Amino acid sequence: MEPENEGRARRSFGVWPWIAIAGLAVAAVLYLHDWGYGKPAPAPVSALQALATGEVAAFNARPEPAAITAVTFKDVDGKDHSLADWRGKVVLLNLWATWCAPCRHEMPALDALKTELAGKDFDVVALATDHGGFEKPKKFWSDTGIKALGLYLDSGDATHGLGVFGMPTTLLIGRDGREIGRLVGPAEWASSDAKALIAATLKAN
Repeated sequence: MEPENEGRARRSFGVWPWIAIAGLAVAAVLYLHDWGYGKPAPAPVSALQALATGEVAAFNARPEPAAITAVTFKDVDGKDHSLADWRGKVVLLNLWATWCAPCRHEMPALDALKTELAGKDFDVVALATDHGGFEKPKKFWSDTGIKALGLYLDSGDATHGLGVFGMPTTLLIGRDGREIGRLVGPAEWASSDAKALIAATLKAN
């Protein structure tokens, strides 16, 4: 029969390897955490956001396309419309007003963009937010020589419903009617930068 002290020593020796292994495991976890391996991977930079350069550098792509509140507007003939009328197309929706100088400045470029790219897959929709009817927007269309853009007037809920706080604001909308991103402020929409952004959206959608 082994002496009591010798048996106690052997039992103590048998515990130490397990304590050492546990310590190493804790150290490894702490090491990996400090170096970021234990943290969620950051979301990849949106390929579309990478194209927000030059004339459209202010464009902000959403991490995920977002649903848009249903809004209604009228054309010059008094017919009601909603964004659902363009479902199946990528749409560049521009909210503007005749009193907004940057809006007026960028409108010819939007007209040129529609002339060049609009078709079965893409369209440009300019939505006036003026109060008081079509008189001022129609005069501006005439004075500026806008030819391709249709003239639409907000029924009163677009700016609030779409979360627009400044003019102009331009939303890029996917074929499914969800917002892909937006640009607050004016942009040169007929530029190669803008066209590259739109081409990438068409390809991805």
